[in-house]
Amino acid sequence: MTSLPLPATHYLPASPRDLFALTKPRVMSLVVFTGLCGLLAAPVPVHPVLGFTAVLCIALGAGAAGALNQWYEADLDAKMKRTASRPLPAGRMTRQTALHFGVGLSVFSVILMDLAANHLAAAILAISILFYVIVYTVWLKRRTAQNIVIGGAAGAFPPLIGWIAATGQISALPVLLFAIIFLWTPPHFWALSLFVRTDYANAGVPMLPVVAGITNTRRQIALYTLPMIAAAIAPWVMGLTGWIYGIASVVLNVIFLALSLAVLANKAREPKEMKPEKRLFGFSILYLFAIFGALVIDAKVLV
Repeated sequence: MTSLPLPATHYLPASPRDLFALTKPRVMSLVVFTGLCGLLAAPVPVHPVLGFTAVLCIALGAGAAGALNQWYEADLDAKMKRTASRPLPAGRMTRQTALHFGVGLSVFSVILMDLAANHLAAAILAISILFYVIVYTVWLKRRTAQNIVIGGAAGAFPPLIGWIAATGQISALPVLLFAIIFLWTPPHFWALSLFVRTDYANAGVPMLPVVAGITNTRRQIALYTLPMIAAAIAPWVMGLTGWIYGIASVVLNVIFLALSLAVLANKAREPKEMKPEKRLFGFSILYLFAIFGALVIDAKVLV
């Protein structure tokens, strides 16, 4: 006897691989790294077990936010080529499973952070999750082209949380680290959105290139690069870091500025011709890893 195919509405239990995919692991890697750097750059020694647990909580919180984002945006993901293969639009998981997984992971990460670190770190972690899910995903993303500008705050919390997990308090340097990521997010995502704007247009997401045009988006990338550079160099100028971070920051920001100006000068309208945009997007990821890595090296070498 041959078995009949499963009906289209039947879902097999979610696989560990698909649950992991819900956490947006590529995005999480940057979140974990900046959170770890915030913790290591803090002037307070942290027990390795507690430090590992705090960074784990940041990772779990970021993963929870990613899962809840995919739960809410399953309809949008189904309309875009680069996201159509995710577990929910591909039909490998129910939305209820994603919701339960995301909520459970959120609660667990916040409680564990509270037990391993302190109340303030746990509170900021909870705020970061709620900000990404409610403010960015539910409120901003489908309503305004400023979604990335405001929503970028969600991804800027990890170094602040890492610092607070170590010290129990907020000071000038972690606030500047928050500002660097907050101001880095628009040029980073707008560079991407320029060469995948058709996806966003098809899904009805009002990303800047879709509603304001390609030329204006290129101009905004160059404009947002300037305050980002100011925030990135400020820790050195203010005497909060040493010369290692200072030199690395200047070099990285000069390259970022040059790439953003190349984007501004580009007149191409077809994605395959947007090499400056692709170079800026690729470098922007390296930029954040490098500048936060320089921060930690500076803090540990120049003690």
